[in-house]
Order: sequence, then structure tokens, then C-alpha cells
Amino acid sequence: MKAGTIEWQSGVAERFSNKLIEAVNARMNAASDKFQLDISRTRGQEGAIVQAILTLRREMSFLAQAINLPALPDKERQHYLDLVLEQANTMQKSLEDSAKKDRTGKLSSIIRNHRVNSF
Repeated sequence: MKAGTIEWQSGVAERFSNKLIEAVNARMNAASDKFQLDISRTRGQEGAIVQAILTLRREMSFLAQAINLPALPDKERQHYLDLVLEQANTMQKSLEDSAKKDRTGKLSSIIRNHRVNSF
């Protein structure tokens, strides 16, 4: 995809953009669902929590790279990239907010040290 080109004209551009965004949204939703499943299976084990976070971060990083296509005009590319980054930031904030409920602070420390949005 990075080596390809596309004629950015009316009709083609809209269809391509819609399909690209649909694919990225589907991957983000699947990654979020997998993360929820992985976290539910951790039983509080630090290594399993870290692995779940790192898997989510790898997927978000992949999506950011996939959406950053040279064939897209700069304005659209930046807009799409910002959407992925915004979603990663939202996920990180949500995890941090949820971790505040842990009285030991261990979960909060894990989430701060293994950020979803640090790619």
C-alpha cells in the first residue's frame, strides 16, 4: 500500500477513503475487543496485563502506519492519522481512569509504564 498510487479525484477518493476508514475502524474495534478479553483473563497477573497492553499498542501502531499512506493527500492523511492517535489517547486515558480504582497503585503503575499511545 505504501508504494501504490491513487488518482485523487471525485468519486474514487470518497470510495477509497470510506473503505480505508471502515477497515481501520473494524481493526480498532477488534483490537479493543481482544484487549478486553485478554484483560478479563489476566487474573491480576502483571505479565499478562503488560502483554495485553503491548498487543493493543502494536495493533494501534500498525493502524497508524497503515493509515499514513503516501498516496493520500497530506491533509487527508494527517486527518486520518489524527483519528487513530486520538483513539489511542482515549484508550490510554480510559485505562488510567479505570486503574485509579486499584488501591495498591500497581495497576496504575503498569498502565503508565506501558502506554497504549506510545508508538
